[in-house]
Amino acid sequence: MSLREVLATRLRRPASPPSPDESPSTCGDESSPAAAEPAAESAAEPAAETAAAPAAEEPAAPAEPVPPRSRLRRIGGRALTAGAIALIFAGLIMPNIVNRLERPGTYFRLPIEGFVALGLLLVLPGRWKRIVAGVLGAGLGLLMVEKTVDMGFYQVLARPFDPVLDWVLLDDAEAFLRDSAGQAGAIGALIGVIVLVLAIMTLTTLAALRIARVAATHRTATARTALAGTAAWVACFALGVQVFGTMPVAARASAMYAWDRAHMVRGGIRDEADFAREVKVDAFANVPGDQLLTSLRGKDLLLTFVESYGRSAVEDPVLNAGTVKVLDQGTATLTKAGYAAKSGWLTSPTFGGGSWLAHSTLLSGLWINNQQRYRNLTSSERLTLTSLTRKAGYDTMSVMPGATRAWPEGNFYGYNRVYDSRNMGYAGPRFGWGPQPDQYTLSWLQKNVHGPSHAPLFVEMPLVSSHTPWAPIPSMIDWNDVGDGSVYEKIHANAKKPGAVWKDPAKVKREYSRSIQYTLSTLISYLEKYGDDNTVMVFLGDHQPAPIVVGEDASHDVPITIVAKDPAVLDKIADWGWTDGLRPAADVPAFPMNQFRDKFLTAYGPSGDVARSLSPPRR
Repeated sequence: MSLREVLATRLRRPASPPSPDESPSTCGDESSPAAAEPAAESAAEPAAETAAAPAAEEPAAPAEPVPPRSRLRRIGGRALTAGAIALIFAGLIMPNIVNRLERPGTYFRLPIEGFVALGLLLVLPGRWKRIVAGVLGAGLGLLMVEKTVDMGFYQVLARPFDPVLDWVLLDDAEAFLRDSAGQAGAIGALIGVIVLVLAIMTLTTLAALRIARVAATHRTATARTALAGTAAWVACFALGVQVFGTMPVAARASAMYAWDRAHMVRGGIRDEADFAREVKVDAFANVPGDQLLTSLRGKDLLLTFVESYGRSAVEDPVLNAGTVKVLDQGTATLTKAGYAAKSGWLTSPTFGGGSWLAHSTLLSGLWINNQQRYRNLTSSERLTLTSLTRKAGYDTMSVMPGATRAWPEGNFYGYNRVYDSRNMGYAGPRFGWGPQPDQYTLSWLQKNVHGPSHAPLFVEMPLVSSHTPWAPIPSMIDWNDVGDGSVYEKIHANAKKPGAVWKDPAKVKREYSRSIQYTLSTLISYLEKYGDDNTVMVFLGDHQPAPIVVGEDASHDVPITIVAKDPAVLDKIADWGWTDGLRPAADVPAFPMNQFRDKFLTAYGPSGDVARSLSPPRR
């Protein structure tokens, strides 16, 4: 070996102590012939020969051993990259309905958005690559958050979250948490939600940035992955490939979801214009007051909503045993007391919640299925069933045991007075969401409104004891013992608590059914004890309960019943095809809830020429 080779080898590699079998001068590759030559012979070679030796013939230095710390960094980096890819993949294929998480086909899909994003990152310059990657990552995180919210909405309201109109419902969610887990639990849940949202968006952003860096380092492999993935996706899409059930392998879920969200906003704007036209069409706007409700002159009209009283409470075998018994026995009880009743079905605009949408739909005669329509309705001059009865000479009032603060919408509806939990004198404990039991509300009504001498009444009264979380549930007591409600302290102490009920879906269903039975029993008992010849009660459900009780495929139908002692009252709706008694038959056709106002006003007056002028022309 030449002197130059020896020096070059030593500069490349730190010296190490020679082994017993190794010559002290051996520093290079043992297999090299030059390595076996004595150092003296190497030193004696002419300098000119050393200078003339081509660089290409120099032997390669042996690879340095990788330090343990560098090896760990390399493994950690690969793990982070794999985690980033997994997170982005999960976000792209993530469904927005809980039960789809249980389908294997959800996870065996090719998301086209990922392959397109890889191709985009390859063609962008360095700075823009990072900016676009960060925006895409944050956008994906936002979609994941909204899909998670959708899951909750589908579980409760059987529909997705509306990013424009549904923020008002967060108040109800907070109230539910407070009632179920206490104030501390509600605050903890809120903090947890905020942290989760920030964590999701931060992690997806960081994951996208890491993938962008890796793609820039491995451009060829990234390009091949993007092209191969896109080709596979196109083939699967064209052939309609499905591996599990009806779930297609070619996925475009996130792109379509973002598209749908954008169109939901656009649809809301278009719906606002449609509603502005609908609200102006009113067949009863110019009918004189003396021609309204002529068949109910001198009657007290009590319009009562039973919270979450849906069709499933009457027809679902899991729920209906106790309810059917209450309704059938109630029919016999009221018949004995001199009443008659007819029952049918209405289709509610809402499901699982949003009671005020059902109330406004029935009272206004317009389909109010979102907060935007509700807000526009209550700022309009639309006549409601309430304002029309006031026009006919009724003393109109709302009794709202669930309201805990001022309700400015009462002026729109046309109430002379509004009573709520703040001015009804209740001194007992809360029962779940409802500030006071339904029996107390009806007892207060009798003592302060219906019992004393009064002008003909129109009372709209949403009862709340059957409101989620259906625990604790009050018990029926003697009407004479109701008093100021303090008697309910002991009943509340012995009742089931939400935490014990909501651990088991079967218990939730059972307690929901019990709450409906309680409210229906209260109404029947009230009519039996306090109703008179001038009492006309309309009681109905506002919507079905949450899907945890009735499933995701339940109808939007709710029962409705009209009860009166005067047989002429029910004769007026004989052509509606409703069932005699408190339980509607399954084959009775349901009509949309927004049709009730006009059908009711037409049935009970006006009559003659006015009625004919309100009827649609025959074709």
